[in-house]
Amino acid sequence: MNTREDRFSKSLLETPPSGIRKFFEMLIGHDDVISLSVGEPDFPTPWQMREEAFYHLEKGHTSYTSNWGLLELREEISKYMERYGMFYNPKNEILVTVGASEGVDAVLRAILNPGDEIIVCQPCYVNYTPLAYLTGAKVIEIDTSVNGFHPTAEQIKAVITPKTKAIMMCSPNNPTGTMIPKDELEKIAKVVVENKIWCISDEIYCELAYDGAKHVSIGSFTGMKDYAIILNGFSKSFAMTGWRIGYIAAPPDLMAQMVKLHQYNTICAPIMSQYAAIEGLKNGWNEVEKMRISYQQRRNLMYKAFCDMGLSVPEPTGAFYMFPDITPTGMTSEEFATKLFQEYSVAVVPGSVFGKGGEGHIRCCYATSIDKIKIALERIRDFVEKNRQ
Repeated sequence: MNTREDRFSKSLLETPPSGIRKFFEMLIGHDDVISLSVGEPDFPTPWQMREEAFYHLEKGHTSYTSNWGLLELREEISKYMERYGMFYNPKNEILVTVGASEGVDAVLRAILNPGDEIIVCQPCYVNYTPLAYLTGAKVIEIDTSVNGFHPTAEQIKAVITPKTKAIMMCSPNNPTGTMIPKDELEKIAKVVVENKIWCISDEIYCELAYDGAKHVSIGSFTGMKDYAIILNGFSKSFAMTGWRIGYIAAPPDLMAQMVKLHQYNTICAPIMSQYAAIEGLKNGWNEVEKMRISYQQRRNLMYKAFCDMGLSVPEPTGAFYMFPDITPTGMTSEEFATKLFQEYSVAVVPGSVFGKGGEGHIRCCYATSIDKIKIALERIRDFVEKNRQ
């Protein structure tokens, strides 16, 4: 007789729930808690983008779009990518997705077979490894903490085997805020081309770079057009998390496979979100810059505070996260985050949920108001002093 668990997918049963969402759920019903846990801008979506969505709602533009997304949006995305030295045909090399997260799933399912190997640079966003695992592929984890929290070409080359199908990376990185240096990206690109493997590059935070740092896409290097898969979207830079709007840029033969999956599991991204995204790409950059400047000010505040606490922390050059080392307290990252929540009403995410190199750290998101950040940092300082060993 089948047990109750036999009724479900074994691989899904073995997949843990998101560690980020666990702490988000803990916040429900606790209005006194200051959350530094979920990576969500505290800004509303810029007004002109909301107004564009209102206009199309009033006009009754509420239908499906092409599976690929509105051609006008894909054309604007193509123009935008040219800023970073990449050239994609909007008709068959750009696919609009329901957030970048759907893009991750579509890419992995389109390229991976059971038994394939995919190299994942960790610590990393929590959905990469589980979604790769669900394809039946083997995840090869690279610990970037040994090199300042970014992968190196040597690390990648050392773990490539005949079964290696792809490498997955994120720059600027979630959860560390670090960026892969241009010279290292170029070396990684050469390894990718030499070994003829896919390179999946999550660039969702590319507009949030600080201190004059400029985003460089691995897709811009010689020979990478045939191997790069670029993931991006509007959630972070345009404060559009709830609109669920992202995109993939990739070679047309791969895109032909991914659009089939997209047809079957989502049909298309929401049409109002697509119209709002068009407006953002055309006229929303001043608002993006205002948000970026504000995040940089918050980063400066948080970075100084953790340094003053005596906690080692890489200074973020992008995104809106900080990843301090909490080992001086003698706690695991899970213990630290749980006790901080219970005793001081501050929510952070334990670094262990982000994979190799994450344990001993916590992720703090500074996409919240400066006033709340100041209070949260005071509480964290008291907690650290109380528990320092």
